[in-house]
Amino acid sequence: MDVPGAGRAGQAPWKKMSAEELENQYSPSRWVVRLGAEEALRTYKQIGCEALPFFVFFHGGYWQSGSKDESAFMVIPLTAQGVAVVMVAYDIAPKGTLDQMVDQVTRSVVFVQKRYPHNKGIYLCGHSAGAHLAAMMLLANWTKHGVTPNLRGFFLVSGVYDLQPIVFTSQNAPLLMTLEDAQRNSPQWHLEVAGAQPVDPSCPVLVAVGQHDSPEFHRQSRELHQALCRDGWKASFEELRDVDHFEIIENLTQKDDALTQIILKTIFQEL
Repeated sequence: MDVPGAGRAGQAPWKKMSAEELENQYSPSRWVVRLGAEEALRTYKQIGCEALPFFVFFHGGYWQSGSKDESAFMVIPLTAQGVAVVMVAYDIAPKGTLDQMVDQVTRSVVFVQKRYPHNKGIYLCGHSAGAHLAAMMLLANWTKHGVTPNLRGFFLVSGVYDLQPIVFTSQNAPLLMTLEDAQRNSPQWHLEVAGAQPVDPSCPVLVAVGQHDSPEFHRQSRELHQALCRDGWKASFEELRDVDHFEIIENLTQKDDALTQIILKTIFQEL
């Protein structure tokens, strides 16, 4: 496949793939090896005190499906430990563009900080497309919003951080991304070209991927982790065993799940 826009990474592996293979790599459901998924819990627990750590979650769905309500399944193990959970909504495609989505989630983080200024830390988590949006918060210009959120940790789960390959897949049909749009909204590109120095070098960033995610998802996660380390972030990488693209986040319903335990350990180590 002749893919234009070689630019900074002319030999990127995805540029050598056929259209069929590229479509396959960026279709997470094709890499699922399980028989089925457990029904997700959708129960919220009310938290009345604002002096708490806040776990802010951005849902996935390739920027074109999913919702905050559908993502409420993971709240019980976190709220049971005294963590306030915030599910963020954003306008998915075709209603929203990538630029609008990034702006909306940025404003959501600002809202949490302004509404709960005495929080014990804001921890951002995103899955798949939501991990991309969470990663874009590493680059946010908080000054123009008049507040610097008390960000204490990032959990980036099975995400896409260089959007250029997506332009050449069917996932781009509702997004209508150009290569310029994809580059502008790619945290990987910004980290490699301009860098992004951490406001707080001790703020941890976990980049996680499932064992049964596609090789391209593995590559993107590893390359983001490497870029973060080069730019001085306290970044770590985890390949979570025996889970696919969907189980890795659905298993947050379980208090003894590996990712649940990593999240809780990170939050309470930082307090």
